[in-house]
Amino acid sequence: MIKLHHLNKSRSKRIIWLLEELEVDYEIVAYQRNTETFLAPDELKNVHPLGKSPVIEDDGLVIAESGAITDYLITKYGKGKFAPKASTPDYVDYQQWLHFAESSAILPLLLKMFVQKDGAKTQFLEGYADAETAKVISYFNSRLEGKRYLVGETLTGADFMMSFIVEIVKNAGQLEHFKNLVKYDEQLQSHEKFHTANELEAKYD
Repeated sequence: MIKLHHLNKSRSKRIIWLLEELEVDYEIVAYQRNTETFLAPDELKNVHPLGKSPVIEDDGLVIAESGAITDYLITKYGKGKFAPKASTPDYVDYQQWLHFAESSAILPLLLKMFVQKDGAKTQFLEGYADAETAKVISYFNSRLEGKRYLVGETLTGADFMMSFIVEIVKNAGQLEHFKNLVKYDEQLQSHEKFHTANELEAKYD
């Protein structure tokens, strides 16, 4: 059985959603953030040296990084769903979104959160984070023009990965400024198991 090491208020909620959509047997091992530092507990380092979440265990493998986990689970358990066929233009686009979520997209969003949490005046970082966030989210919004999903006409790993970016923008109260993201958020919410993942995360919060 797949074991998901899940940290509250983290990227691992999208892995819960993916596992639910795949309809595979899995177990959630829940961890709580330190209430003062908001960091993951040291116990996660017993699973993976970085001590971060999500991490899965499956068939003797320990796999970290959301994109790698998403790719692995869909390849092994997807039965042809949730990813375009390899060697197609859609597959190349799909792979780009898998990596975009945890590279270009997440960095400025995290920087913004860190600057706000720190509260100190910055000489460069705040402006950089604001400009980069506007750039990547505007790009994301533009790529959704006239589309229900990021790649093709069905839900794929790209959508699981980018759902976390939508959530951050939404929680920051900025979603309404991006009309395509608003529609995309509604489309993601049309999936019953999207809500199941939210309910499960709330259970372990």
